[in-house]
Amino acid sequence: MTKANSCTLPQAKALLADRRPIDEAAIRHGRLERLRRQLAEHDVAAALIFDPINLRYATGSRNMQVWTMHNFVRYGFVAANGPCILFDLMTSKHLAAGLETVDEIRPAWSADYVIVAERAPEIAGRWAAEIAELVRAHGGANRRLAVDRFDVPTALALQAQGLTLVDGKIMLERARARKSLEEIRALKRSFEACDAAVAEMRDGIEPGMTEQAAFGLLLKAILARGGEYPETRLLTAGPRTNPWFQEASDRPMRRGEMLSFDTDLIGPMGFYTDISRAWTVDGGKPSDAQRRLYAAARAQLDHNMALLKPGIRFLEFSARAYALPEIYHPNRYADVAHGCGLNVEYPLIWYPEDEEWGAYDGLFEENMVVCCESYVGAVGGPEGVKLEQPVWITAEGPLLLSDYPLEDGYD
Repeated sequence: MTKANSCTLPQAKALLADRRPIDEAAIRHGRLERLRRQLAEHDVAAALIFDPINLRYATGSRNMQVWTMHNFVRYGFVAANGPCILFDLMTSKHLAAGLETVDEIRPAWSADYVIVAERAPEIAGRWAAEIAELVRAHGGANRRLAVDRFDVPTALALQAQGLTLVDGKIMLERARARKSLEEIRALKRSFEACDAAVAEMRDGIEPGMTEQAAFGLLLKAILARGGEYPETRLLTAGPRTNPWFQEASDRPMRRGEMLSFDTDLIGPMGFYTDISRAWTVDGGKPSDAQRRLYAAARAQLDHNMALLKPGIRFLEFSARAYALPEIYHPNRYADVAHGCGLNVEYPLIWYPEDEEWGAYDGLFEENMVVCCESYVGAVGGPEGVKLEQPVWITAEGPLLLSDYPLEDGYD
């Protein structure tokens, strides 16, 4: 970490308060540079990028983000020492015109069955020949190609060209994990839009409104502020708050019930604005049972956020994390914390009890952004509380990126 990218807490607070326009070109350049450093460190000739979120990270371009997540119709080629080439739909190449990170725009092949049906092997072969030629032209004798996602015809076709395929997701996630200061400033702006959308939703909620209608208020408010789409539909009330991960339904919300939600919104500039809040539907005084749930969730967040600092290891963090009371433990959330940028990113911190499912070690580093998670609800209990806070890890510790307050008098 260079001195220019290191902030004391006062400097970090001043940075977030800076109202100058965001330099999105600088963000794009920095991202592409970080990705190329990862390619060089992993000794690959280039990266072939399909995931639209990774493609946005590498090139700054976007095109029908949700649709292209399940249709392989656009991709990018980023040479470790060479050009960044965007392959886009022939009808929409103009969308990336003028992006300084993109050296060339070409029409994209697709071997997706919906697009080419039984011609997939033929089309994939022609596509792979073009990619192999780019590797030869810009990688020399290096035939190692990093790829972040695959469908079967394209994987087989690239192997038939004699390329050695490497997991590119490793490089993309590592590049994305640490942010530039301009990225963090932009992420803060995106969270400001999310906070305002939550406030607008809250003002519009009334007893008798359905969960879906409330979620619609949130979505309308973020879209009006430059947001893009929700990754989930997690907004429930009363008995549907426990267990968690039920989606918004047509059930009317009742006065005095606990409302819990997770924004999971892709906000302005493509940033993942991820906070969770809970309150009573009518905004009234919580019951003693609701207060106990809320107090446990808030205690978990406060404890875990205080642990975040550069140099603490992932497994050490999970071992020292807040121990939920036993009554809430079976319904615990899926993770203790996760990285946050353009979506849920590396790292993901497991509960110690769940380590067998894939827990891994590593280091929290300066300028990572991490969301601390909490869900509290007893098995068979009437309600649950979901809270989540996004944290910037500065040189001197954690700094919140959301200004939307937690509830007074609930703990």
